[in-house]
Amino acid sequence: MERSMKMAIIVGVVLMCMVVGEAAITCGAVASSVAPCIPYLKNPSSGVPAACCNGIRSLNSQASTSVDRRTACTCLKSAASSIPGINFNAASSLPSQCGVRIPYKISPSTDCNKVN
Repeated sequence: MERSMKMAIIVGVVLMCMVVGEAAITCGAVASSVAPCIPYLKNPSSGVPAACCNGIRSLNSQASTSVDRRTACTCLKSAASSIPGINFNAASSLPSQCGVRIPYKISPSTDCNKVN
């Protein structure tokens, strides 16, 4: 049941995040990259899974342009808001815990239109 719920959320995020423009990155790619992070983001008392950090690093390397970064930001915000129980403090610290620097904070209040 929980697995089918996660898949439904990922499919929903993909459908909600169809972005107009020339972004090379898609919400499907973002959702696939961060899916291994969901258990950690719901219960950050455990360590960050290696598969999560691998996905974060992969996503960071895919988001090479400003348009890609704005798209990734929008997709991450949508995904985070659609998954109940996400710890946003854990979400905002996740990139640094995986050795990645991104130009915005993963937060419901982030204005993705300002991401460069």
